[in-house]
Amino acid sequence: MKKFTIKPNPEDQSLFETLSAIDHSGNEIATHVIQERPISLYLNDQEIVTLMTIGDYLEELAIGYLSNQGMLSENDTILNIDYDEDIQTVVVRTDKKTNYEEKLKKKIQTSGCAQGTTFGDIMDNFDKIKLRKDIFIKISWIFSLIKTINTCPSLYLKTGAIHGCALCDQDTPIIYMEDVGRHNAIDKITGYCRINKIPTHDKIFYTTGRLTSEMIIKCVKMSIPILISRSGFTAWGVNLARDAGLTLIGRARGNRYLILSGSERIQND
Repeated sequence: MKKFTIKPNPEDQSLFETLSAIDHSGNEIATHVIQERPISLYLNDQEIVTLMTIGDYLEELAIGYLSNQGMLSENDTILNIDYDEDIQTVVVRTDKKTNYEEKLKKKIQTSGCAQGTTFGDIMDNFDKIKLRKDIFIKISWIFSLIKTINTCPSLYLKTGAIHGCALCDQDTPIIYMEDVGRHNAIDKITGYCRINKIPTHDKIFYTTGRLTSEMIIKCVKMSIPILISRSGFTAWGVNLARDAGLTLIGRARGNRYLILSGSERIQND
C-alpha cells in the first residue's frame, strides 16, 4: 500500500520563517521558525472561534473542527467554504440556518497547546458511539508506524514547536497533518476524511501529542478504535478511553509502550 496520501511539506516557505539566532558557541546562525497565525471561523453568519494555526489545509481544519464540535452533522450539506486571506477568515456555508448562541456560552479552554477550545456539550452522545471490536493492531505495526512517521520529512524536523497526527491503515500511514496544536492536526484529518469520504471506523490513529480528554473524545467521535501516542496521558483521558472501549497506547518510543485500555485489540507477533 502506498504510504502518505497526504504528508507534510517542509519546503512550503509560507509555513515558516528563517531568522537569525546566536548559538551556544556565540556564532550567528540561521534557524527556521514555524508560523503561527489567527484564523477566525464562521458557520454561516455566526462567528464560532478564532484558531491559532500554521495556515495550511484551512478548509479541512474548518470542516473538521465544526464536525468534532457537533456543529456540523453528517446530514448537513456544505454549500461552499470561503477563505478571505486579507481578514484571515474562513466561512463555512450550509443548507441550514444555524444558531449556537447558547452553545458558545459553554466555551472551555482545553489543555492543548496553541490554546485549544471546546464546548461544554462536546460529550453529548459520547456514550452511544460503538467502536469496532474486530479491528486489531500487531505489536510490529506500532514500531513500524513510529519509524515511518518520525523519519518522514516534516515541519517538526525542520522547525520543531509543532505537533503531528497521522491516520493509518494497519501499518501504513496515509494522512499525516501537522499544526501548532495537536487538536488542529486531528481536526484537519477529520475534515479531509469528510470531504473525501474516507471511512475512519477501521483505522489506527497516531499522535505526537499528549493523550488528553480532548484527543480521546475526538478520536471516539471519528469512530477510530485504536489511538497511539509517543507522549503521555491524563487520568481523565484514560478513563474516557476505557469507558468508550478505545484501545489506548501511550509512551510509545523505541521498543517500549504502555497499554492503558483495549488490550484485546493488540496482537503479539
